[in-house]
Amino acid sequence: MSDVELAEVESFSLDHTKVLAPYVRLIGVEHGPKGDAISNFDIRLVQPNEAEIPTAGLHTIEHTLAALLRTRFDGLIDISPFGCRTGFHLIAWGEPSVETVAEAIKSSLTDLVERVTWSDVPGTEAVSCGNYRDHSLHSAREWARAVLAQGISLDAFDRSRIA
Repeated sequence: MSDVELAEVESFSLDHTKVLAPYVRLIGVEHGPKGDAISNFDIRLVQPNEAEIPTAGLHTIEHTLAALLRTRFDGLIDISPFGCRTGFHLIAWGEPSVETVAEAIKSSLTDLVERVTWSDVPGTEAVSCGNYRDHSLHSAREWARAVLAQGISLDAFDRSRIA
């Protein structure tokens, strides 16, 4: 075994074979030295190890959610895709509820499917994106539609509480 010291990362301790996507899960809340809270959420859109969103669609979902979610609740710091392409980390100031985040995700995905046009997607030019050629609104809509058809669970292990 290597002598490299590694910190434990919560998401690598999660049993990915037991979760039931799509869901919103609060990973944890960290408090800064002045008491301010930062919440970290697991926004899982597809079932781990069974499906992954192609990068172009995931990229367009990321850019669109980054803009839409900021209109739906205060305190969004970032929404970033998982490397496994099954969903996103959402980081927010304060302690928004799982229900608040799930409703914001649901309404944003609904807008992505029903209302967003290519001209609405932010960051699709070389000056505003590091890989601007790798986007697909069509793919983003198809995946968003599939997530909405299943419903977004408020519990990673129980599909009975759907937002």
